[in-house]
Amino acid sequence: MFGAKVGKSVRIYNTAKVYYPPNLILKDNCLIGPHVDLYCVAPITIGENSMVSQYSYLCAASHDHNQAHLPLIAEPITVESGSWVCARAFLGPGVTVGKNSLVAACAVVVKDVPDNKIVGGNPAKLIKDREPRDSANEQN
Repeated sequence: MFGAKVGKSVRIYNTAKVYYPPNLILKDNCLIGPHVDLYCVAPITIGENSMVSQYSYLCAASHDHNQAHLPLIAEPITVESGSWVCARAFLGPGVTVGKNSLVAACAVVVKDVPDNKIVGGNPAKLIKDREPRDSANEQN
């Protein structure tokens, strides 16, 4: 694990890339899809029952463009429990995706996403509320 903290029943595809595993926290039952790039300069935490889909890029660092020598700025990223980061999404430094939220495919997220929301676009904007259902309790 090279220092990463990995919970139970976690699935990580073999093509996923992790920069600096000691800053990676994967909670129980989460999934990291194919070709996901986790740039863990600062901690990246993926919550229980969450999924990060293929080719997504979670980037926990950038550069201070206000300074001539462009020093590195690192801020943690958190994907709360029950959330889904869809294919090819980008999450920038300091972003928190709230519980049970969904980041649409190809979205660029540079601000926090509240709980139970669906966001998409570039930059990501609110699309609608998300009301996940427990399929085990649904009637056919």
